[in-house]
Amino acid sequence: MSNTSKTDWSRIDAMTDDEIDTSDIPPLTDEFFSKAKLRMPVSPLATVTIRVDSETLAWFESKGEEAEQHMAAALRIYAEAQKKAATMRQST
Repeated sequence: MSNTSKTDWSRIDAMTDDEIDTSDIPPLTDEFFSKAKLRMPVSPLATVTIRVDSETLAWFESKGEEAEQHMAAALRIYAEAQKKAATMRQST
């Protein structure tokens, strides 16, 4: 048995959100989100000091005790999106 993917990943990466058929995915309900928990990978975190506007900080802190983990996750998501965008720009 071969583990080689036959997926055309270049075509998938080039698709826009509107081109992706999500009709078979049920909508996420308030009940789903009331039970959802953020699960962070266990990796060493660096301690840093940054300036954040008070409104943004207040929003994260309103999410409870795990505000720092939520901020770290948001930064990770942003960094990964920027890396992907840079890679796509370089390949064109």
